[in-house]
Amino acid sequence: MAALTVASSAAIKASASGLAQTKLESATRLQLKGSSGSSSAAKAFGLSKCNSRLSCSLDEEASSFVSKVADAAKGAAVALATSALLAQAAVAAPPRLTFDEINSKTYLEVKGTGTANQCPAIGGGLDGFSFKPGKYQMQKLCLEPTEFRVKAESQFKGGDTEFTKTKLMTRLTYTLDEIEGPFEVSSDGSVKFEEKDGIDYAAVTVQLPGGERVPFLFSVKELVATGRPSSFGGKYLVPSYRGSSFLDPKGRGGSTGYDNAVALPAGGSGDRDDLEKENLKSTSAAEGNIVFTVAQSNPESGEVVGTFESVQPSDTDLGAKQAKEVKISGIWYGQLK
Repeated sequence: MAALTVASSAAIKASASGLAQTKLESATRLQLKGSSGSSSAAKAFGLSKCNSRLSCSLDEEASSFVSKVADAAKGAAVALATSALLAQAAVAAPPRLTFDEINSKTYLEVKGTGTANQCPAIGGGLDGFSFKPGKYQMQKLCLEPTEFRVKAESQFKGGDTEFTKTKLMTRLTYTLDEIEGPFEVSSDGSVKFEEKDGIDYAAVTVQLPGGERVPFLFSVKELVATGRPSSFGGKYLVPSYRGSSFLDPKGRGGSTGYDNAVALPAGGSGDRDDLEKENLKSTSAAEGNIVFTVAQSNPESGEVVGTFESVQPSDTDLGAKQAKEVKISGIWYGQLK
């Protein structure tokens, strides 16, 4: 920003000096044309005679003008820097609110703040899981990813494949929410949760350091999680990223479109074995695995919060590409009724 300020001031100074020099040269030519119109021209351009020489009062005026323009440029640059800082503050992550605090806000108070993409926090509670054995109903289950990693080859020669950090390309629409289902706490302390309904999938795209983009469908569909509160989890369904009616650039689809690529030579060459995965679209679902950990709970309000980590496949472009493993880490929130 400092470099921008200096560059802007220098450019404006140069422009103003150029204008002043042009004005001075024009006035000098008019002054030297003749004596009859010289007085009026001199007065018009701020020039006066002195001992057969031109004394230019315009120099002082030009210097004053350039100084004023430079000051104005500095003021504009400061205002621009302030606006940039305010813009950066505006996009910063908002403070995490409790469930009641979120519900107390209006739509306009939440709009554009990022709060709608956050899971609530617990205002008070106990460490660990503190619910008595019994049958409950999990409601308002929210899963908010905080990190996406994709298993890819190492950027260094001879390195092994590893889960690599990625850059999120999706807007703040990747949190799962309003998920519900039966939750059972056994007498031995084990728990079981079955996902039945809710916003249980979201399309996400991330970018690897090399520039490759990896789309996938973040999901917990048909999840059945069992175990201890300190670590319970299970498998879930990962639907196809594309539907069967989706057509690729050559007009091929799973349930509609061409059987093979258009404009391929006749004689069956369009059905070659190496083109089979492109021609035969697959919308079959895959499986993912997730593990939950309870961090805090409040038996009075029924709230539970913790962390989760899941591993699932990415999009296969309807079977044309090999799926990549995606590791998703984040926090979760739920209410037991």
